[in-house]
Amino acid sequence: MRYGFVIDQDRCIGCHACTVACKEEHQVPVGVFRTWVKYIEKGEFPHTRRHFGVLRCNHCDNAPCIEICPTRALYRRPDGIVDFDSRRCIGCKSCMQACPYDALYIDPNTLTAAKCNFCAHRIEARLEPACVIVCPTRAIIAGDLDDPSSSVSRIVAEEKVAVRKPQKGTEPKLFYVGIEGDLLEPTRLSHQVGYFGAERRDGTSQTTGDAAKFDSTATRVVYDTAHPAPWGWKIGAYLWTKSVAAGVLVVAAIMLAWSGDGVRGTGAFLGVASPVVALVALGVTSSLLIFDLKRPERFFYLLTKPNPRSWLVIGAWILMVYGVLALAWLAIGFFVGVIPGGLACAAAVFGVATACYSAFLFAQAKGRDLWQSPLFFWHLLVHTFTAGSATLLVVGIAMGGPEETIRHAALILLVSVSVGLTMMLTETALPAVSVDAAFAHRAMARGHLSRRFWTLAVGAGSLTPIILAALFVESIAMAAVGIVAALLALAGLWWFQQLWVEAGQSAPLS
Repeated sequence: MRYGFVIDQDRCIGCHACTVACKEEHQVPVGVFRTWVKYIEKGEFPHTRRHFGVLRCNHCDNAPCIEICPTRALYRRPDGIVDFDSRRCIGCKSCMQACPYDALYIDPNTLTAAKCNFCAHRIEARLEPACVIVCPTRAIIAGDLDDPSSSVSRIVAEEKVAVRKPQKGTEPKLFYVGIEGDLLEPTRLSHQVGYFGAERRDGTSQTTGDAAKFDSTATRVVYDTAHPAPWGWKIGAYLWTKSVAAGVLVVAAIMLAWSGDGVRGTGAFLGVASPVVALVALGVTSSLLIFDLKRPERFFYLLTKPNPRSWLVIGAWILMVYGVLALAWLAIGFFVGVIPGGLACAAAVFGVATACYSAFLFAQAKGRDLWQSPLFFWHLLVHTFTAGSATLLVVGIAMGGPEETIRHAALILLVSVSVGLTMMLTETALPAVSVDAAFAHRAMARGHLSRRFWTLAVGAGSLTPIILAALFVESIAMAAVGIVAALLALAGLWWFQQLWVEAGQSAPLS
């Protein structure tokens, strides 16, 4: 049994009865929707035509929201309905990023994720979903796709149907008859500041940049619902603090191997100060993750109700192990004074894992094509060396550490920032893997994010540190130059990671 929908857009009159019925049936708060009607117009007055599209959860057989949900709050029932349990939800919003269809939202009353659940309570009572029974033209049909005698099964088998974003491989079970193709490709549409009879005040990324340019001759959105970007500055900051936390001990381990004598000759610099900085940055990282949750008091569900397939859960385990290794490093460095090679190696390995697991987490956000970039893992790896060397350079100069160790930090900084700059430019120059990824690339390189990208991430945050780090390596006595190079490199990481989060969410999903 696999319940699914067919929506016949040739019959739809755009009356919003389905939206109202859904809101009443589930007491959906004002401002959010489980099902909604989107209007677009084509042509130029007086030769124009309006098209409707009813949008909602697709109840995918291969639902990415289920895979990424860290607490199994989202699950697929035996009858094929993708349902949710708000009692388990921690409000991480990752399901919203994983869904290519903008189907999920955060309920402002419960602060948990919600979406269309096929009126599962009505299905269990052998009733049809609320939207089906109120549709005046019978444009919405629900039933069992595995039953050859059902209406939905016959329509899918006999008529020309379309689904949204089949390339995502989610196997959606929401089929459209007669839908205008542009409604299936939101990046093709021209957006405007206001709608007929309404103003846009949703604060979404769709109102900025290239998507906001209104063209009366293009296919244009004239009515839609708000879909704000789920992740904000806290996620960019989390990436940055995690790079610092991981990079400090990774680079410290390299320096220990470079010197070949444990922490002898480095005193408290690598033995004590480095793990202290790592632990502080790790604490800030964990705090950012917790306080970005809509239900932060439930953060421990990651451990008590875990979904082992979610990289949010895997990442939490990695952070805990890395924290234990950093504590061990601090204790041995403080009381013994010589860091064992095995501990330094383990800390370096888990430091890399700490920095780079986010690449796999972002890759599970199937709705955001930019984040599927195979370069993102390598971005994060290079950021580890940049953040670690820059932080240790500042700490080493401030503590009066050994010149040789400080020079090593400056060399690692110079190489890592140079590699990072090359990768940033390569990322924007390579052909995009999809239309949505190309949209995000344009936003970052030539669109509304381009000024910050070129002036802050590239100019002030990469080119300038490279020049200053090279000068410092030549004359290590210029302490101020080294500190400025390190601080600008750290700022460059912050700017790029913030832009990466924003650009990834710039392409509209619905």
